[in-house]
Amino acid sequence: MTGRGIDQVLPRPCDPAIPERYMRSATGYVELAEQHSGAFDKPVNGAHIWGSLPRDLDVRGCALRIVNLETAITNRGRPAPKEINYRMSPENASILASAGITACTLANNHVMDWGEQGLLDTLDVLDRLGVKHAGAGKTMARAAAPLILDHPDGRRVLVSAFGDVSAGVPRHWEAGADRPGVVLLPGSADAAIASVRARLDPLRHPDDIFVLSLHWGGNWGYDIPQWQRRMAHAFIDEADADLVVGHSSHHAKGMEIHRGRLILYGCGDLVNDYEGIGGYEGFRPDLGLAFCVDLEAATGRLAALEVIVYQRRRFGLVNPGRDAVRRLADMFARESRLAGWRVDSADRSILLRKGAAPR
Repeated sequence: MTGRGIDQVLPRPCDPAIPERYMRSATGYVELAEQHSGAFDKPVNGAHIWGSLPRDLDVRGCALRIVNLETAITNRGRPAPKEINYRMSPENASILASAGITACTLANNHVMDWGEQGLLDTLDVLDRLGVKHAGAGKTMARAAAPLILDHPDGRRVLVSAFGDVSAGVPRHWEAGADRPGVVLLPGSADAAIASVRARLDPLRHPDDIFVLSLHWGGNWGYDIPQWQRRMAHAFIDEADADLVVGHSSHHAKGMEIHRGRLILYGCGDLVNDYEGIGGYEGFRPDLGLAFCVDLEAATGRLAALEVIVYQRRRFGLVNPGRDAVRRLADMFARESRLAGWRVDSADRSILLRKGAAPR
């Protein structure tokens, strides 16, 4: 979520005026962060926002880096009639490239916060940066087309993205035959599977990896609704998804291993401008996570998972401390269904390993 307050501390921000009930300027979120964590020099650059993340991913050999981008990239358009509107300046969008982002999923409840013009600008900026995208487009055909990424080992990674009304994605944002918009998740598992397979099957090679991005559910709480479990299982069982990545909650939720495939029900926010906003501290929403996933080449099953943990301070990613990592590991162990796997914690990371937890 690199818009709003984050945009304001970067070198060339948008007009800070925002139509929120409790905040009329995006600079107010900068002030909240400084009240909470102390003043910092501005403007900042990508190195400040990302901290050690790019280096951490380099060290671990993360060849493809995919994020859910929850902001419009525009200084035009009109704010959509909703409670919160995110945007960042096109002149600041280079921070995405500075983190080595390969691709963005866009099927979420903020990408059209500044209308169709804002979405069109977002697509154009990402194209200029060389950052690929899925889940939104100038037409439904382009929005729903699976993104094909080439992995250095010779395989291809296919990415499809859906947004859901349960995460606040307005139904009227859905793309049309000649209308820009996002791809909405169909209401039933059967319809969702049919939608994916109709677009994926003609393109898919036997050794392709299929990643599904789902923006769904509420912002807070560890509960995972049964409909989400059924949907995630169906994508694996009937559409041969190798990795299901869910997001919308502002904090991490439990995960699951289903038939050897990893399901992330809620990844939390990696970057946002919520620093200084209280009320949900028990969920540790100040922690941002990078999920480093290794899949078996022959089967697509999970081979290893390392979750690198960061804390957001002064709008940058910093070391969270060992206690925060251990507490988050405890949450994953408590809230996840990991048959045959266990959760361990290291200095900065949470590791998923095969085998039962030691007694």
